[in-house]
Amino acid sequence: MELNLKRPVCFLDLETTGINVSSDRIVEISILKIHPGGMEEWISTRVNPEMPIPSSATAVHGITDKDVADAPTFKEIAHRIKSFIEGCDLAGYNAIKFDIPVLAEEFLRVEIDFSFRKRRYVDPQVIFYRKEQRTLSAAYKFYCGKELDNAHSSKADAEAAYHVLKAQLDRYQDLENDIEKLAEISAFNNLVDFAGRIIYDENGTEIFNFGKHKGRPVEAVLAEEPSYYSWMMNGDFPLYTKKVLTEIRLRLFGKTNK
Repeated sequence: MELNLKRPVCFLDLETTGINVSSDRIVEISILKIHPGGMEEWISTRVNPEMPIPSSATAVHGITDKDVADAPTFKEIAHRIKSFIEGCDLAGYNAIKFDIPVLAEEFLRVEIDFSFRKRRYVDPQVIFYRKEQRTLSAAYKFYCGKELDNAHSSKADAEAAYHVLKAQLDRYQDLENDIEKLAEISAFNNLVDFAGRIIYDENGTEIFNFGKHKGRPVEAVLAEEPSYYSWMMNGDFPLYTKKVLTEIRLRLFGKTNK
């Protein structure tokens, strides 16, 4: 089943130096853009992470320091990536918990303020886990009847995620062919930041989801204990979490200065 799209959707996959969203870097990025009507566009490139690639990461994706020595840095391709995904919804296997947060960190690291709030997110892994509980290779075999060659190649994985989602629409009659509906199924709808440090409560209020202030409204904590903001900004939190926290703090200042 072809996707019913109102605007383009980009299937992305990253290979990285590790699994720490805050500190690890991209070594390969592939993005498959599907336009309404089915036209496909690709960006696929190795990236120089400007840090050594650990052997443990190379064991997973096969990319070495030598492979990326002459590749562009993320800063050199960031505007191209931003332009390519501008105005698009985003999708990918495990993308909501990993690939999209890592991409957000990379943009912030090179001081590009790309908004991740103005789009929907679809994750075939979330749909798959709710339906069958498998890995991407198993999902590709299960839904598409094919072996996933070159698993952990970002291009192969991005394309596999696209075909898995289409096959899921064919298989499950209760899945509506609409990106907004698929995003509702895929998303962790109460997350304010990708790391889940700040979430929405049942009333739509932003609350902390960790530490001594867990369950308390962020605005209330920042008003009562301003030093908590400094502690988080100086701590080992993702840049996107810090960005969201700063936005809430500035909004609070706007209220108190009226």
